[in-house]
Amino acid sequence: MTQVQCDALLFDMDGVLIDSTPAVSRVWRNWAVAHHFNPDEVAMRAHGRPSLATVREYLPNADHEAENRIVEWAEMEDLKGVVSLPGARELLASLPRDRWTIVTSSTRPLAEVRLGAAGLNIPKNLVTSSDVTNGKPHPEPYLKAATVLGFPASECVVVEDVPAGIRAGKAAGARVIAFRTTCKEADLRAAGADWVVKGCVDIEVLRCDRTMTLNLTDAEPRK
Repeated sequence: MTQVQCDALLFDMDGVLIDSTPAVSRVWRNWAVAHHFNPDEVAMRAHGRPSLATVREYLPNADHEAENRIVEWAEMEDLKGVVSLPGARELLASLPRDRWTIVTSSTRPLAEVRLGAAGLNIPKNLVTSSDVTNGKPHPEPYLKAATVLGFPASECVVVEDVPAGIRAGKAAGARVIAFRTTCKEADLRAAGADWVVKGCVDIEVLRCDRTMTLNLTDAEPRK
């Protein structure tokens, strides 16, 4: 077992706290087919970063805001299979409300809808793509989250599942726990994850006073 000390936890949402992969895949595959792109490629590229970034990449000359609203509406309508991941509810319940938040590439309306569908509480200091100028892998989302919680990013631990999010956390100066829920472990390590575990079930809060002490079960540290 591995013990980690930190002041706060900054969680990604999709693939970390909730499973929305089937819904995300359906929406982006349909969008790709409608625009004559490779659906497998688009679905893979879209995961873990703002939808607007994907729209801009594939349709550089389109009305990006209008096209993104179409994608967002489709994602808010498709909630089939959106559920909390094992251990997510229990882990969040074990944390003081002022020592964690969620940092997601989803817009605020979409994040709130998905959290509601998964039965998870919406944190007061939720940070979404609606709240930042630069999305992951830029460090801005995690720097903003650390600031609103009142802690230096270097004393926070980011919890992520994709390389773009891991790079954002590392660029912000935080340490990163990566989950094997979405990507290959080799890709998580290449992005700079400090530890790799299965999911929320592998994180236990041992102490929570001035500094939190976490116990990571079956953690694979960076070598």
